[in-house]
Amino acid sequence: MSLGVVPLPYPWEMPTLVCVSIFVEDIDSALSDAQLAKDGGADLVEFRIDTFFDGGDDDDGGAYQLGQLRRLLDESPLPVILTCRPTWEGGEYDGDDSARVALFEKLCADGPSSGQHHPPAYLDVELAAYNRSKNLRQKINLCVQHPKQQRDVTTRLILSTHDFDGRPADLERRLLAAYEEKACAIVKVAFRARSLRDNLELFDILGRAPKPTIALGMGEFGLMSRVLAPKFGGFLTFASLRDTAATAPGQPILGELLGMYRFRKIGKDTKVYGVIGWPVSHSKSPLIHNAGFEELGWDGVYLPLPVAADEKDREASAVSFDATVRALESHRGLHFKGASITLPHKEHAANYGIKPINPGVDEAIGAVNMLKWFDVDLSDDPPVLCQMTNTDAAAIIKVLKSALPDRSFDSLRVKIYGAGGVARAAAAALAVEGAIVEIENRDYVRAINLASDLEQALTHISGAGLICVNEKGTESPHPADLYINCTPVGMTDGPDPDGLSIPITDMPHIDEDTVFFDTVYTPAETPMLKAARERGCRTIDGVQMFVKQAAAQFELWTGHRAPVELFDKLVRESV
Repeated sequence: MSLGVVPLPYPWEMPTLVCVSIFVEDIDSALSDAQLAKDGGADLVEFRIDTFFDGGDDDDGGAYQLGQLRRLLDESPLPVILTCRPTWEGGEYDGDDSARVALFEKLCADGPSSGQHHPPAYLDVELAAYNRSKNLRQKINLCVQHPKQQRDVTTRLILSTHDFDGRPADLERRLLAAYEEKACAIVKVAFRARSLRDNLELFDILGRAPKPTIALGMGEFGLMSRVLAPKFGGFLTFASLRDTAATAPGQPILGELLGMYRFRKIGKDTKVYGVIGWPVSHSKSPLIHNAGFEELGWDGVYLPLPVAADEKDREASAVSFDATVRALESHRGLHFKGASITLPHKEHAANYGIKPINPGVDEAIGAVNMLKWFDVDLSDDPPVLCQMTNTDAAAIIKVLKSALPDRSFDSLRVKIYGAGGVARAAAAALAVEGAIVEIENRDYVRAINLASDLEQALTHISGAGLICVNEKGTESPHPADLYINCTPVGMTDGPDPDGLSIPITDMPHIDEDTVFFDTVYTPAETPMLKAARERGCRTIDGVQMFVKQAAAQFELWTGHRAPVELFDKLVRESV
């Protein structure tokens, strides 16, 4: 069987390829994984032979390793990128450079006409190794197809450079050196992204590349570069078959890349949306919004957008948020059109300096969970570039009215735990409905400030309820009718996933009419809700609120009704 190579048209207008990277421990397992990659929709596989090949000569087992690797190449169901990454470039091969190059020569020399096996489609060699000596470079060049030579060689050369610490200071020099190498067919650059802004530089590299290029950010901040590679003409992106099989930090799982992120449908005009928070790995927003785009046929993709924050330095967190969002919105080719905002950036978003969709309510809340960007309409004076709103507030009221149709909100006693963005939305929305709201937070001063802000903002609203503050650890003189958790306590992957956000076990004055509402939605039944249910109280889970606020965002972005039933089903199945 001969798979040949993936063609490289000039200009390269082919779709961005998906390559599954596989560490080779034994040949049969590697071939099995390669078949799984093919069945899952991948275009290529990368066989990482860092540990399989030990650099030994024929007397040390080299002949056996060579034979096994020939079988690997011959039986692979997909075209192969062959990589033996040395330890000094982040791999695991600790042998001699000359030994691995000799192996490459043997594996690439037997072209299709030899009848022995077919060589790899691509050979990935580090730029630093390639430039280490003239002799080494000449040997590598003999392994690959060269534009000025007519030889029975089908392997093409990928020259790669990596930095696992961050953006290399000499990045431009490295790229220029790789592009100038005539034997190089594809240039690859990968470095650890330190923020979302690093992705934008990688997109710019792709945009001006004189050769087919792979430009990827590693780590949590680099996912955007991997998913959006087709938007900017990247030659390929890498994926793993499973979480434990990633060969570089931040590789998405193949099924998620092609399924949830709809990779094959991403093009240069695809609109980009995402959820901004810290952390955001737990968020189900990408799952439901991408499914909604698919159902609607909307040319958009929704990504997790981590923006680092330090709860001890709110000013620095706000600066990080502001700088990141401004960079995303101003990048000409990104088409960044919308963002969900979650902890801890909701209050930062409220200070971003843009027009609220619902001025009275949004300004009263002082926390934003959605941004929407518009194509510039020059007929507007001044032109509206972006709007903000808080869909949490309306979602909370909808959930409560649906769950408690027999309860009047006028003078309803509500106790809210927390003083962040969700607490602001809940307190403002319920006060507008006439409820008496009490706030408790571990930071008493912050709770006082929140109550003061809301009281001042709601003075012009007729019939608004009272807002007061209870110092943590003290007994409230009046038991509440409704308790709402607006903290991350009890959240999967949160600061205290097993904790009780509301001390139900210590509350004597609750009964079957008392209602407990958790805004946390992962898991659907938090420790607090479980404890409330065991006490015979009524409970409302956070999935209901999450789905309703997400649906409102979806409709504001697309102008179409959200598939609410699908959203609810997907979230509940995933938590």
